[in-house]
Amino acid sequence: MPTILLVRHGENDYVKKHRLPGRKPGIHLNDKGLTQAKTVAKHLKKAPIKAVYSSPLERTMETAKPIAKALKLSVIPRQGLIETNVGKWQGKKVKKLRKSKMWAKVQLAPSRFRFPGGERIEDAQHRFVEEIESLAGEHNPDDMLVCVSHADPIKLVVAYYLGLPLDMYQRLTVSPGSITALHIGEFGSRLLFLNYDLSLNFAQP
Repeated sequence: MPTILLVRHGENDYVKKHRLPGRKPGIHLNDKGLTQAKTVAKHLKKAPIKAVYSSPLERTMETAKPIAKALKLSVIPRQGLIETNVGKWQGKKVKKLRKSKMWAKVQLAPSRFRFPGGERIEDAQHRFVEEIESLAGEHNPDDMLVCVSHADPIKLVVAYYLGLPLDMYQRLTVSPGSITALHIGEFGSRLLFLNYDLSLNFAQP
């Protein structure tokens, strides 16, 4: 089955200000995010990618379009790649949420957590994995695909294919504009790399 490159969207002001955007419409990449999207596109330009899929939200589509353009492909929106429904937490500041007793549960016992008025994390993982399995089934085993999504969907998918308990998925990190690669095999899967952050510059102080 194919190799899937999971790209997290670039930075936006909600990420920069540490707010939970959820599925809120109208959130666009900021200047740094646009640069990140172009950098990913440049990096993947010569890769043998057969298709570019994306969550339908603005920030993911704006990340996917430069990638698709560099590859001479079109972006295919997929509802299954959309962000977790965080319900009443949408738009809230992380600093404020950390003071809630529920914050500890979503960090330490997410398998038993449901966002107030939103999705259970266990259900979100099932939805994301079903989408990846569906996409993988539409392609040849040696194909390479790009899926542009969000931090939690990518972490949840990686945790599933690694056999990592759901309660440990928060230990994974997926930065804006990063690439994570999974090879989905018929009898097992491999994590090729996680959170390949093209913006890292170790020469900087």
